[in-house]
Amino acid sequence: MSAVGIGEKRTNVRWKISILMWAVIAINFVDRTNLSAAAPVLQKQFHISPAEMGVVMSSFFWSYVVFMIPSGWLADKIGQRISLAISCLWWSLATAATALVRSAGSLISIRLIMGIGESGAYPANAGITSKWFPLKERARVAGIFDSGNKVGAALAMPLVVWLLTRFGWKVPFVVSGVLGIIWVAIWWVYYRDPEKHRYANQAELTHIRTGQPEYQLGAHNRVKWYHIIGHRTIISMCIAFFMLNYTSYFFITWFPSYLVQARGMSLMQMGGVAMIPPAAGILGDWFGGWFSDHLLGRGVSLTVARKVNLVGGMLIATSVGFAGFTHSAVWCVVLLAICTFGLQCAGCIVWALPSHVAPPNSASMVAGLQGAVSNTAGIVGPIITGIIVQLTHSFVSALVVSGLCCLLGAALYLFGLGNIEPVSLAKHFNANQPTDIQL
Repeated sequence: MSAVGIGEKRTNVRWKISILMWAVIAINFVDRTNLSAAAPVLQKQFHISPAEMGVVMSSFFWSYVVFMIPSGWLADKIGQRISLAISCLWWSLATAATALVRSAGSLISIRLIMGIGESGAYPANAGITSKWFPLKERARVAGIFDSGNKVGAALAMPLVVWLLTRFGWKVPFVVSGVLGIIWVAIWWVYYRDPEKHRYANQAELTHIRTGQPEYQLGAHNRVKWYHIIGHRTIISMCIAFFMLNYTSYFFITWFPSYLVQARGMSLMQMGGVAMIPPAAGILGDWFGGWFSDHLLGRGVSLTVARKVNLVGGMLIATSVGFAGFTHSAVWCVVLLAICTFGLQCAGCIVWALPSHVAPPNSASMVAGLQGAVSNTAGIVGPIITGIIVQLTHSFVSALVVSGLCCLLGAALYLFGLGNIEPVSLAKHFNANQPTDIQL
């Protein structure tokens, strides 16, 4: 870190790092979305039924969920620079290897391997947020990097559809895998923690540290995940995020098939239309992050500033429940776009929460715990949707279920989530003893 004189303008390395955080999430979701974009082709080629495709789509989350807590712990243990590089390299190689599958069974296997790698992205970003950003900037940075998932989805649909129609379904997986490997090289060269970064001056470091609560500054505090999982705040975060994810993963898994099967669109039409809800989600992330931090800067309490987005966003997202009842494809897409806008207004706060409530130096672990529970929605959601579609020959009921999940999520954030503050560990440890505990 370079020294600066008094009054020298501070550097903005943290915002450059936020771009890399955004990019890794975008690549992460391009790699996830490849399968849903190619699903109509793969179903025909491998003779996969809707219910079976639901299992294939959910298989990614079997390993993703299991490894989120270990990934969060590892990021706090060895540092996010190493853990995120390993994570992205792992899933990028698995994504490229998808081109080698020959059956539904081998497709499930490669998705399981891919899920292990991808489990490390969000927990690492949550830890980086707690290290590099003061309290008043955390919703914005979470909105920035979380918007990567919608950018990834929006870019993936037209690009993947174009690549698979022109070159076959294998090429998109190879291309997106290579993108991840390039990101790893850039990340490894540029990222360091604040005190070790050559381009961050003292003014920026002072800005970061003076804007962080004292509980973030402990150097050796480590807690076990099961010490915090029973806390009301953590339980509410996990279950409410499950409800949000249940709806979000409809767009990642079944949305392309919905446009083709229920709305009669061609693959090329689907590729263009499928960009609209993710684009609305990007606006939700950016607006939501700015608005919540703006409220905080105007003197609104942290709890109110964050809950306005969480509750309001989930209520807006209930529009998904009405999308199946309209006969107009245009109004259907409008309602689904409104839904994703609301989901991401809430979603940007979801990934800021770990840095607000985690014990010292445990933000990545709390994010991993939250992600592990909430992403079980990625396991059950696609399967439930596939079963509903197969039994009813319609997506209407599946969309209604998603709307109800959003409503329940809003209630949990409003009534279940208490004050947004660091969770207390007093019942587990003697307050007079240091909390130097490993997983």
